Amino acid sequence: MRLPRPTRPRSLAGQLFAMQAVLIAVVVAGYALFTYFSDRGQAEAAAGRHARAVARTVADSPSVHAAIGTAAPTRQLQPYALRVTHDTGVDFITIMDPQGIRWTHPDPDRIGGHFLGHIGRAQHGETFTETYTGTLGPSVRAVTPVVDPDGRVIGLVSAGIRVEAISERVQGQVAALIGVAGAALALGAIGTYVVNARLRRHTHGMNAAELSRVHDYHQAALHAVREGLLLLDGRYRIALVNDGARELLGVAPGEDVVGRSVADLGLPAPLTGALLASGPRVDEVHLTADRVLAVNTSPVSGGEHRGTIVTLRDVTELQSLMGELDSERGFTQALRSQAHEAANRLHTVVSLIELGRAREAVDFATAELELAQALTDRVVAAVGEPVLAALLLGKAAQANERGVELVVSEDGGLDDGLLPDSLPARDLVTILGNLIDNAVDAAQGRVPARVTVTALTEDADLVLRVADTGAGVAPDRADAVFRRGFSTKPAGPGGRGLGLALVRQAVHRHRGALTVARAEGGGAEFEVRLPLTAPAAEDSVGAAEKTEGTDGTDGTEGTVGAAGCSAAGGRA
Repeated sequence: MRLPRPTRPRSLAGQLFAMQAVLIAVVVAGYALFTYFSDRGQAEAAAGRHARAVARTVADSPSVHAAIGTAAPTRQLQPYALRVTHDTGVDFITIMDPQGIRWTHPDPDRIGGHFLGHIGRAQHGETFTETYTGTLGPSVRAVTPVVDPDGRVIGLVSAGIRVEAISERVQGQVAALIGVAGAALALGAIGTYVVNARLRRHTHGMNAAELSRVHDYHQAALHAVREGLLLLDGRYRIALVNDGARELLGVAPGEDVVGRSVADLGLPAPLTGALLASGPRVDEVHLTADRVLAVNTSPVSGGEHRGTIVTLRDVTELQSLMGELDSERGFTQALRSQAHEAANRLHTVVSLIELGRAREAVDFATAELELAQALTDRVVAAVGEPVLAALLLGKAAQANERGVELVVSEDGGLDDGLLPDSLPARDLVTILGNLIDNAVDAAQGRVPARVTVTALTEDADLVLRVADTGAGVAPDRADAVFRRGFSTKPAGPGGRGLGLALVRQAVHRHRGALTVARAEGGGAEFEVRLPLTAPAAEDSVGAAEKTEGTDGTDGTEGTVGAAGCSAAGGRA
């Protein structure tokens, strides 16, 4: 036994077409009926006026007055009444005495009989109109008195038009009315079909239940996706934003941003520029006040720019881990180089012993140990914080491999346990590691090639200074070096211009200050000041408002100083 296949509900466009077709048919039919009965009423009223005018004209005719005064009025009045009936287009004219005895009639056999109809009002001198069924059938008739000069009613006149004749006249217009109504119905049906065909294309032939289900799925998926999703219309106004995008862009959960331009969200200028760009962007890294975002944009085009789809992915942790991985890779390369150097030194010691020069072997090995221990002692003496000390030792080995001397200044001092819990070691590694890498890049190939690092506490602040002997930073670029993407070096596989931007972000997150100035020996000196005490909530808000930049960035650029910078080209 075959089960009947369930019929798919009619599409939304089909339902609307059926409803609109019925509605148009009802409206057209209603209008046609209204027009028909209205025209019929108007025709009957016009017939009454016409009959009234004919009756009054006959009643006022002198020949009628003269004939009524004769002994046989019918002889003169009957021919006259038939002639006027033919000339005026009425169906009958009946002239009678004041008691209603006919003197004339279209049917001569009915002359002398009583008039069928009301004559009481006419007997009292009044003219009136009525619809009455007489010898010729239903008719619209007018009855009026014939009054002599003395005011006496000497006769009555009735003129009428049969209702059947009136209906025939109206029916002559019905065909035209039906044609107009049919044309209107056809045009309405065609227009409705065209509109609904367009609607069917836009709704992909889905019915109301399917559209509702798609909307529910859409909303559920939109809010379930952890990545940020932003839909912009053709004028770059927000058409849709999900919870992930609100969180990543720092938009309050209850704030209504739909319909607003992305330029009004207060985002950093580079990020705003990426969202307003007409071309696609693929995994482009941008910084907000406290996040690193990977931005992808895809324009929606259909012959014209209809909008942009934007996806946002939080890569803050990934970027931090990549930085740590780069540091570990650098440490590994430094260890590999140190192992190679140690093997060379060990071979030298072994060769001296084999040559019987034991004393020289001991002196050589002792000198190498003292040199390595001196570097360690100098770093640990200046920076007691173990994480920073390990970072400096690793960076010193890396710098040495690149022909750059990394010097830890004896002017500073940072004891172990001094850093608060609010200042995590990861952020310090991000700040100091990027500054040192930037300085080593700038000093490499210079004479002398040196990077000087100072770490100390001053006025309840942690102060980190990194100076190099590079080309320095031009005063007009003192602000630009901290923006994402700025660099004077050729782009590598991972891109350039992100290190100092990450430094600025970390400093801003801890309500610190970041400045750049000319170093004493030439080059640039970057100074970071971080408070060792966590600011109060109100102070934090005030600081955030105070450090808001005027160029649409996250604000720390307002603390960048350019005084005394070298006039040479800047780098990041």
